[in-house]
Amino acid sequence: EFMVMPVGAKSFSEGLRWVTEIFHTLKRLLKKAGHVTSVGDEGGFAPDLTNDEALEFVMKAVKAAGYQPGTQIGIALDC
Repeated sequence: EFMVMPVGAKSFSEGLRWVTEIFHTLKRLLKKAGHVTSVGDEGGFAPDLTNDEALEFVMKAVKAAGYQPGTQIGIALDC
């Protein structure tokens, strides 16, 4: 599982807003590409993608939502 972390947010509420905006942007991008957008028990998407493809979608969503990867948003793995 890939997760976004709002590392540049100054407050919990700001971080929550950022992640919510990225989540909805990711859903829109996945749907536009013809992928499944239903979510599992923990709220994550599970389209049939390779790891590289999944990371590309996450990065596109971060940028499309208006955030800077690496400074405002980090990527985490749930192993």
